[in-house]
Amino acid sequence: MTTIAIFVVPVALVVVLGSAVILREGPWIKSEDRFSWRLPLCVVAGTCTVLLLLMLYGPDAPILYVLFIAPIVCLTCLALLAAAILRKKLYRSLSILLMLVAFLAASGALFINRGTLRPALRWLLWAHRYKAEVLAQVTPTNGQFKHVEWDGWGGTPVGDWTVYIVFDPTDSLSAAANSGPDRKFSGIPCKVDDVRRLESHWYSVTLGMNAWWDRCGE
Repeated sequence: MTTIAIFVVPVALVVVLGSAVILREGPWIKSEDRFSWRLPLCVVAGTCTVLLLLMLYGPDAPILYVLFIAPIVCLTCLALLAAAILRKKLYRSLSILLMLVAFLAASGALFINRGTLRPALRWLLWAHRYKAEVLAQVTPTNGQFKHVEWDGWGGTPVGDWTVYIVFDPTDSLSAAANSGPDRKFSGIPCKVDDVRRLESHWYSVTLGMNAWWDRCGE
């Protein structure tokens, strides 16, 4: 999937779904006034699906969600809520209000925890590929860990951060997990911003700003 597709497809999907909801729920608002859990549940499911997909395919992709997708969904909910209120549909209004609250709550929870969810999901899906690539390497003679580049974000003017998958057969990095930024560890040539344990012997290591494993000190 190209970078353009990563950004365009979710937006197009939300626009289409939002239009479909308005067209479908217009008659629903005009019908008997009763409360329904269907819309809040559908919105939560859709929110989780779109936001998790964005997390998977790009560390900066969730920003698209905040800038484009969230406003579209909120405006759609507010349009439906206004229509229900104008028609004096109390229970319909409550259903739509709950839909908006559910969307904001689900979005906020996922967005706040994206730093934990993204690596966990990527490791769950693609661990076998990275393990095979790392284990195929010759053991370094300089005492460094076997590793492979895994992720990264940033750019001009804020700087770049690069993340590596590291194979640590003795789990010496277990005590370093979440120990704080700007530290040095045996087997890693650069200062480290973050260490996360993915599973036994496997860790993700985020180097300091503008640092790359084979170019430390340049």
